[in-house]
Amino acid sequence: MKKYFLFNVIIYCSIAANAMITLPAIIGSHMVLQQQATITIWGWCAPQEDVKIKTGWDTTTYTVIGNRNAKFSIEIKTPKAGGNYTISIAGWENKIVLQDVLIGEVWLCGGQSNMEISANNGIQQAIDEAPNATNTNIRFFYVNLSASENIQEDVQGHWVVCTPEEMKRFSAVGYFFGKAIQQKLNVPIGLINSNWGGTTAEVWTPADLVNNDPLLKQSEGKVWSSDIWWPAKAGICYNAMIAPITNYNIAGTIWYQGESNTDAAFTYEKLFITMIAAWRKAWQNNFPFYYVQIAPSAHYQGKYSGALLREAQVNCKTITNTGMVVISDLITDINNIHPQNKKDVGLRLANYALAQTYQQTGFAYKSPQYNNMMVEKNKIRISFTDAGDGLMSKNGEPVAFLIAGSDKVFLPATVKIDGNTIVVLNKYILQPVAVRFAFDNTSIPNLFSKNGLPVNSFRTDDWPVQ
Repeated sequence: MKKYFLFNVIIYCSIAANAMITLPAIIGSHMVLQQQATITIWGWCAPQEDVKIKTGWDTTTYTVIGNRNAKFSIEIKTPKAGGNYTISIAGWENKIVLQDVLIGEVWLCGGQSNMEISANNGIQQAIDEAPNATNTNIRFFYVNLSASENIQEDVQGHWVVCTPEEMKRFSAVGYFFGKAIQQKLNVPIGLINSNWGGTTAEVWTPADLVNNDPLLKQSEGKVWSSDIWWPAKAGICYNAMIAPITNYNIAGTIWYQGESNTDAAFTYEKLFITMIAAWRKAWQNNFPFYYVQIAPSAHYQGKYSGALLREAQVNCKTITNTGMVVISDLITDINNIHPQNKKDVGLRLANYALAQTYQQTGFAYKSPQYNNMMVEKNKIRISFTDAGDGLMSKNGEPVAFLIAGSDKVFLPATVKIDGNTIVVLNKYILQPVAVRFAFDNTSIPNLFSKNGLPVNSFRTDDWPVQ
């Protein structure tokens, strides 16, 4: 018995002598914590180690004991936006003091290259903005590119204060989104950059959800590229770049991705819904998820793959607490899959968040969307949701409209705007049954709400397309 007791004492002393508290990368100086929320402070320590935490916004000393897996985790409530604060985390052997911590709104910026791209990639709007980008109330966290077949516990990355140099390497869409939110709400903003150019939605979705679904598994192989620049296996970016930060409380996600999934557009709706649900489950938070509809481009295969992907994205709007911004009018070159206007993309996402998440009013944020059609003799009348004060066209009559009869042969249509509706016809089609608007890969339409937001491309039929 004495030997057993002595053995335990030796082991305890050995552990204590080597106990050093460590924290995940995302918990660090200069971070922004979600305001008026329950946040988690977690890390690694010795089993049974007493870890004491003090925050600068209250007088409580929080105590948590390390578990048998040498981890600790504790939930702490945050106040209204403000700062800067210090947080100290002390154990047996060391003490970590986090400096310059702010409380505010935290958003994750996810997707592929159109979210990732920055001033350093030649985005002129971001280059022009950089000299005036110093803002201590905006903070960036960069998740380094990483992939793993197993769920990881930590990422490589760090928090930084927004300066001209840091802004130039951060997502241009993310920066303009964050700046607009920060100016309107006048609170600190934390932006987490976790994206990878060229990636498909499969790599951001837990692998078991893809592999155990016959439809998603069938389409998975259609989207993998032979290019060596990006990963090509379900779940591996989720495991390495999303799962490790799901303990970190966020206000919501903005997302710009889909170009790499156009070769399997028929499964994107199910895949995207699955991905969003998985993220929300991991965070245990039905947070808002605002995303960008992909732009017209000549890079998509076939005639309709881009249109079908956009259609799938529209269908995903049925998920609660989501929103989609349309950017078909922000394109100047259909041969460039990276539209250069990132500022207005960020601002449209910001307006969606300001309206839906923060209940701000006084501005339009939803593009008109096809609602229903009515045949009126040799014409079809199309009505829309979110048409605001009415519709208008820019630079001439509305373009990119086609109309068909029961033979399913589409011909160019003439269009008359009538308040919140449009009337579509072709004099050679006496009994029309279907209308398509900009329903192809490359059309850049010119129909808008009077509030200035582009009408979303659509089709009224469900006929097979190739």
